[in-house]
Amino acid sequence: MILWKRNLLIAWIGSFATTAGMSLVIPFLPLYIQLLGVQSTAEVEQWAGMAFGSTFLMSAIVSPIWGRLADRRGRKLMLLRASLGMAIVMTAMGFVTSVYQLVGLRLLMGAVSGYIAAAITLIATQTPKEHSGWALGTLSTGTVGGNLMGPLIGGYLAEAIGLRHVFFVTGGFMMLAFLITLIFAKEHFAPPKPTPQAKGGFWAQIPNRRTLWALFLTTFMLQLANMSIEPIVTVYVTQLAGNTEHIALISGAVVAAAGFANAMTASWLGRISDRLGPHRILFAALLVGALVFIPQAYVRTPWELLGLRLLLGVCMAGMLPSINSLIKRNVPEAMAGRVFGYNQSAQYLGNIGGPLLGSQTAAHFGFHYVFFSTSFLLLVNALWLRYTEKHAGLVPGSRHQHRLNTG
Repeated sequence: MILWKRNLLIAWIGSFATTAGMSLVIPFLPLYIQLLGVQSTAEVEQWAGMAFGSTFLMSAIVSPIWGRLADRRGRKLMLLRASLGMAIVMTAMGFVTSVYQLVGLRLLMGAVSGYIAAAITLIATQTPKEHSGWALGTLSTGTVGGNLMGPLIGGYLAEAIGLRHVFFVTGGFMMLAFLITLIFAKEHFAPPKPTPQAKGGFWAQIPNRRTLWALFLTTFMLQLANMSIEPIVTVYVTQLAGNTEHIALISGAVVAAAGFANAMTASWLGRISDRLGPHRILFAALLVGALVFIPQAYVRTPWELLGLRLLLGVCMAGMLPSINSLIKRNVPEAMAGRVFGYNQSAQYLGNIGGPLLGSQTAAHFGFHYVFFSTSFLLLVNALWLRYTEKHAGLVPGSRHQHRLNTG
């Protein structure tokens, strides 16, 4: 098997395992906190929010740091560090005796993470340009699939084997990801030669940094949009469905619909972006995604909402892989790890900001405005990104395109 294709398979398995491990505690985290001695409902909710959000917040902080180390020491080393570290921390969570220990380990989990950014960097730098869209799209299905399946697997295991044993099983899977990466992933890494420090530091060495910041913001916005419905979905579905015994099941299906459609179409859209250009796919996906949010405010049944969420998932599938392809094409390989680390930080911040946006908007203005505000943010982001691309040279025919292609 060709080296980059084999590494793609290994990185996909590892990405699925690590994202599933970070998200599988969602269904039973409040129950585990109660098991640790917290009884007040309000306190359980507060501690659950801290335990869940702390991982993503810490991951957002450290991702650029690990990305920089990946550029200096190699991407495979970062894959091994992250998978082994997360395996140890996840297993340790099964032994905690207080909620303080749990939150501390969730913070540590975020600190040792970085597998996704390293995997993206490894695949982006090894894959030929003509296949980068397909490869990065395929890799993203592992992340999306992990986020989608993690809560389902966690909920099932919690009932089947008990809360504490879920952490042991998950730690075992992460250890398996470590061993598979150690044995099968290959990287011919040559440390970059020292170069004189450019005036202005790291960012001064990147000619189109304005566009990179626009891409980071786009990553944040798309994750914000994807997560904004999570705090309100159960109540919203209840209003649409009326009295039914299957509210939890229907709500779960509505939330999962976008992830399912994303996983099913990301590779296909990535292949199209290899032919048409990732900037075109990204712009179209942002525009259509902004439009798809609006009718979600006017649906009359949960099934109409589910159908629109499926369509939104297709749009999401065209966004993040296109962003990664654009980063790959416009960042020197020696700096790729750090830049992808910043982009991963933006995604983690979107994981935190999305539920905050949805809950606060719904509380102060109503459910409909969650969809209106998210649509507006995506539309403005699409127009601003288009403007930035034209002035930075990412759009064919722009006045800086030749300089970037030859730089």
